[in-house]
Amino acid sequence: MNRLVLGDGLLGTELVKQTGWDYISRKKDGIDFKDIDSYKDHLFGYDEIINCIACTNTYDENKEENWNTNYKGIIGLVDYLDGKDTKLIQFSTDYVYAKSKQNASEDDVPIHDGNWYSYSKVISEPYIELRLDNYLIIRATHKPRPFMFDKGLISQVGNFDYIDVVSKIYIDLIEGDAQGIYNVGTELKTTYDLAKRSRDDVVPTNEKFYDTMPLDVSMDLDKLKKWRQLKNEI
Repeated sequence: MNRLVLGDGLLGTELVKQTGWDYISRKKDGIDFKDIDSYKDHLFGYDEIINCIACTNTYDENKEENWNTNYKGIIGLVDYLDGKDTKLIQFSTDYVYAKSKQNASEDDVPIHDGNWYSYSKVISEPYIELRLDNYLIIRATHKPRPFMFDKGLISQVGNFDYIDVVSKIYIDLIEGDAQGIYNVGTELKTTYDLAKRSRDDVVPTNEKFYDTMPLDVSMDLDKLKKWRQLKNEI
């Protein structure tokens, strides 16, 4: 199976590090993700395209950047893949559940949490579902190691984990040919719990880092667990 990673940021770099998959990026190859014509020639000969390019500044107020990268860029890529056998792996976010419900499953209705990042992610998902038959959408959050802040929020809970840990699950799903939408993460924890795993100097806090920061992005991981159990039985 020939796989190509788009992007060499936090996620793309880790996937390539753990697998050795080919990759292209805006920095290395000068591609413009908003313009499929700038990189479509790189896509020939690959069975799967793993998109790791995104505007990931979660609380960025730059509407145009989120719209152009997280939505418009996806539209161009999906339109190009429509009718081809190539599979698309797209990374979404647990923030699509921020105003939905606790322990939300893949079947619960996603509702963005009031910022352009999550909104652009929410609206790009159904376009993939509408146009493509062969896709995997992963809803997750991965954090850089070590934890990036001096404080850890004890009131925020979710299934987030460090990039090196959760990427192993991403790779399992990709190599195992998972189809559809999957919530991906590890056990439920607070931001402070996660921070303590990589730093000894993190201080617990109840003060949100940003006003629109959701306090509950917990997800139901039963679908992922059942998939992994089935794979282990085969």
